[in-house]
Amino acid sequence: MLVWLLQNQKQVRIERLAATLPLPIQQNSRRRHLQRFLTLNALSVVLLWFPIIEEMISKQIKAGSQVIVALDRTQWKENNVLMVSVIYQKRAWPVFWCLLEKDGSSNLQEQQKVLRPVIRLLKNYKLVIIGDREFHSIELAQWLHRLNISFVFRQKQDTTFRQKGRSFQPLNTIPIYPDIRQFYTNIKLTQKRGFGRLNLAVYWKRKYRGKQDKEPWYLLTNLPDLKSALIIYRQRFGIEAMFKDCKTGGYNLEGSKASPDRLVRLIFLIALALTSAWLHGQRTKLQKQQFYICRQEEKNRTSKRHSDFWIGLYGQNWIVAWHECQAWVDEMVGSIRNKQAFYQRGLRAMKLIQQAL
Repeated sequence: MLVWLLQNQKQVRIERLAATLPLPIQQNSRRRHLQRFLTLNALSVVLLWFPIIEEMISKQIKAGSQVIVALDRTQWKENNVLMVSVIYQKRAWPVFWCLLEKDGSSNLQEQQKVLRPVIRLLKNYKLVIIGDREFHSIELAQWLHRLNISFVFRQKQDTTFRQKGRSFQPLNTIPIYPDIRQFYTNIKLTQKRGFGRLNLAVYWKRKYRGKQDKEPWYLLTNLPDLKSALIIYRQRFGIEAMFKDCKTGGYNLEGSKASPDRLVRLIFLIALALTSAWLHGQRTKLQKQQFYICRQEEKNRTSKRHSDFWIGLYGQNWIVAWHECQAWVDEMVGSIRNKQAFYQRGLRAMKLIQQAL
């Protein structure tokens, strides 16, 4: 019921969920009922979510194939969430997360804490871990390298590196210009002792359609070539789309005032709802019924107007609204004789979309 309410209300505030929870008890009782439910130990990410996401990944990605895993963090007010996601078709599926009991960046121990369960869960795949400049530490890179796991981590421009036979220098001393692509092998990063040699990819996207990236990418990796590092790191932006779906673009997570224990479980419910909406949207597109949910793509438009998540979420809302207003719809449709063929096709589309729910 809670997943259905999330799809319908697009809110995770307990007050809003309690106001619309369809249980025949008083509102205060519904709110307390929800609060108790969201503290149950049985509502466990590892016990309940891991089998679901493992099954999903196994159906979409063949065992032994490469899987890109994004490490990222989002913060609003006093809530600081460190999350690991799998990138698939330019979108991110949340896999594991934890709340940090502090503001600001995560440390190595916290990063290992969220990565270890995911590495065990996805042991049958060739993992590549990616992260932005928060996860630039050589310690994290070396830990993954010792586990024979590939990675691509963006580095801060003041990080020092050294090629064999040369002295240390900051990354921003590399001569650079838009459209540059360079790959340095066997470099040593930072002047700390005890770290082996890795590879460094340097890239600055050229100006395109009047837009220019302000800064180049400095990517630390153990991948063997520049092309692989760039292709994989570009997919990191799928997690930004997922965070938007969790927040203003979907379930308004930033509006939650839940305690830390409840917030972790609310994110679990969002993960269920997010995945459900994505699957429904994908099914709707396979049935070629998406034009009943969203506008058709314009000519010369290079990016999709709506994601599979958006199509699934609003497709379900369309069906719910139809059920609520079905008598009115039938009366109106019956009074417009010359549009009957179009209405029949639309009703067929509704039936197909409903079957996918």
